Amino acid sequence: MKKIAFKTLGCRLNQYETDALASRFHSGSYEIVDFSQPADIYVVNTCTVTNQSDQKSRQTINQARRQNQQAVVVVTGCMANNYKESLLESKAINFVVDNERKTSIFGLVEKHFRGEVADPEGFDHDVFSYEAAYKTFHTRSMIKIQDGCDNFCTFCIIPKVRGRAASRPAAEIYRNIAEVVEHGFKEVVLTGVNIGRYDDNGTNFEQLIEGILNLPGDFRLRISSIEPDGFTERFFELFSHPKLTPHLHLCLQSGAESILLRMRRMYTARQFRQMALKLRELYPDFNLTTDIIVGFPGETEAEFEATTNLAKELNFSHIHTFKYSVRSGTRAERMPDQLSEKVKNHRSEVIRKISEANKAAYYSAMIGKTQRLLIERIGNDGVARGYGESYIPIRIKAKNLKRNQFAEVILTGLHQGKELEMTAELVITDRSGGSNN
Repeated sequence: MKKIAFKTLGCRLNQYETDALASRFHSGSYEIVDFSQPADIYVVNTCTVTNQSDQKSRQTINQARRQNQQAVVVVTGCMANNYKESLLESKAINFVVDNERKTSIFGLVEKHFRGEVADPEGFDHDVFSYEAAYKTFHTRSMIKIQDGCDNFCTFCIIPKVRGRAASRPAAEIYRNIAEVVEHGFKEVVLTGVNIGRYDDNGTNFEQLIEGILNLPGDFRLRISSIEPDGFTERFFELFSHPKLTPHLHLCLQSGAESILLRMRRMYTARQFRQMALKLRELYPDFNLTTDIIVGFPGETEAEFEATTNLAKELNFSHIHTFKYSVRSGTRAERMPDQLSEKVKNHRSEVIRKISEANKAAYYSAMIGKTQRLLIERIGNDGVARGYGESYIPIRIKAKNLKRNQFAEVILTGLHQGKELEMTAELVITDRSGGSNN
């Protein structure tokens, strides 16, 4: 039995695709090992959204080669599309597989070990032909519903490396979710590049969500990163369904209208604010997280201040902060007034501190409230950890808990370890239907 190791960098879409590939290799009698261990095959699923992403991807590729000089190293993901020619010249890499042919990696490796000519170009393009992932690196099951993007934001290279927007047939999505629920997964996370623009022959994103919520089974549905545009009133109403988690990662990028315009975003800061406030009005404990880019070309102190003000007002419990990174071939590359790394670093630190303060405030406000915890892991110390429906990391010590089990808990306080978590106690239901802590 040959050993194979996977390393995923970047987004949840990459994570889903890695999970699906791992399941395919597992069913094909390969042993999946940790990336730090010796293996016969290493698959590096790369990211190229920033210069830092490129650097991490290259380091990971070199790490794989150092661990086994004789191993087959397969590089795929967005960096494989963006830097294909230079990667093909690398002696550390055996195969470079673009995103469109990522599903072919199993067949490619099989051909190689049979001694046949193995060429990624010999496989068909298909971004949706992944099998249902049952052997994953997560308790939650990610489901790919869409790929590519037609927005062409001035800073973004994704349309180049992922292609134009395409939606997976709704029937395939329903079947995929039914399969992973049958495999025992309790949480389904929808992922893609721009999932809000989903459209399968007239079935839009909101209709797709309704269809998923009507599927049988004890599972909950989470929407991953989404662009804040194109929503109708029905979208807000959907969160009243008990299966749909009250959490969204809405991509803000900037709180300054002038910056959003130069970024060519499809919404305004005013529209974003209205959407966030409406969610909080309908669902007071709704958890919002976001992305923010600092140091976009020409960003003034006043424009940055507009971002910090909005970040504080909307109380995002987490802010994924990106320092603007020049991507070759984008419009922003040619913009004047590129900011220094010193300025970007300073502004990144300011946003980081706001994020930490927001998180502590949001978590503190949740003390005394209940959550349905999905247990993801149990440590040697007996502490179980996982996430509530509001995407709050929770730790609890109690007997008879199991991994991949739902548990009703009441949040009791904050715990500062490597990351801020919430402590909890089980909600114990008595025979009369009441509950005691």
